Parts: sequence; C-alpha cells; structure tokens
Amino acid sequence: MKKLALLCVIMVMISGCAPLTIDQNANAAVSSGNILFKDDFSDPTSGWETWSEPSGSMVAYQNGGLRIYIAEKQFDYWSRPGKRVSDVYMEADVIKLGGPDDNDFGFICRYQDRDNFYALLASSDGYAGILKVKDGNYHIISGAEMAYSESIRKGGTQNHLRADCNGADLSLSANGQKILDVQDQDFKTGEIGLIAGTGDTGGADLYFDNFLAYKP
Repeated sequence: MKKLALLCVIMVMISGCAPLTIDQNANAAVSSGNILFKDDFSDPTSGWETWSEPSGSMVAYQNGGLRIYIAEKQFDYWSRPGKRVSDVYMEADVIKLGGPDDNDFGFICRYQDRDNFYALLASSDGYAGILKVKDGNYHIISGAEMAYSESIRKGGTQNHLRADCNGADLSLSANGQKILDVQDQDFKTGEIGLIAGTGDTGGADLYFDNFLAYKP
C-alpha cells in the first residue's frame, strides 16, 4: 500500500513542451443537453488557471492539452476553469510525459478554497485514492492509504479517468472500471478542476486532454 504525500499548493504562468499525440476519448454517448462544460484545450483562453514558478513548475496550455509539471517533491498543483457546480461527473484523458511513476493526478470537485475540497486521484504506478481537504488538513477517505488497482495503466500509458461527485457519493473510475466509491457530505457544491502532484521525488509531468463535465 502506498501513502499519499500531499502537502501544499502554490498558484503560478508557463513555457514549452514536445509535441504529443493523445487518443480522442471524450464520451460521445453523453447527451449535449447534459454537458455542463467541456474542453479539448485547443483554445488557450478557455479559462483554466495557468502559471509558472522559478523552479520550473507550471500549469500551461500546450500542444492541445493542459500540462501540469511539478518540480518539487511532495507537492500538488491544480487548475480550475471557474465553473461552480454541485453534482457532476467529470472525465479526462491523462498521460505521464515524464518523471516518477510515484505521482498523483485526477480531479477536484466541490472546491471552496485551497483548504477545503475533494480530490479523486490515480497514480502512474497503479494506485488510487479519494482525498478530502478540510480546514487545510488532508485525509484519504477511501481507505487508510492509496489502494492498488489493475485498472490503472502504468507508466507513460494513457489513462481515461472519470470522477463522480453526486450527492454524498464520490467515486473514481479508470478506463471504464470503477475502482473507488465512498460517501461524504461535508461539501455539497463548489468549483471543479484538475490536479497533479509528486511523492518523494519531484519532476512529475502530466498532460490532460478531453475534459468533460456533465450532469448526473
């Protein structure tokens, strides 16, 4: 079992990346009337927060995706498109461009502020967890530690993730298989977003594409 090292976050503006091809895997079965927000990141003015740090860490629109690079160890960065919802399903494609497999990547929902939100996370070494940040304290609410799942593709292979935040139900699916499901009622509404971070080694480089948020 793997512990999740999530310590803090700093908002930051951006710079270069190599070309990347990612499978176009948005869920075409979702009715257009149910879609709250979707983004293939082809328009760098679509509203996601971007920034860069002297360390090299960044959140950036690059090559038709959203890149999050975390130079620091035991650190997380996130970006939000300014959309506040209550119940939502979210999907996205994610590839690790580089850095350690001991990382984390996924979604945030019901974001109140930097000290209060949920994060639904996977890692490139095959682990997953659902996290609650309340009053600045980080708690894994899906178990004592991150749980291993064969449904998560390892290394630099693309994963298609889905996060459900529907009433008290919070769940995470990877590549069509539900891997975690918990109940929590502390936060009922808030902003949505994407998150990525590092464990004991810095340098995680994650690339997100085909973001979709829709009504349950």
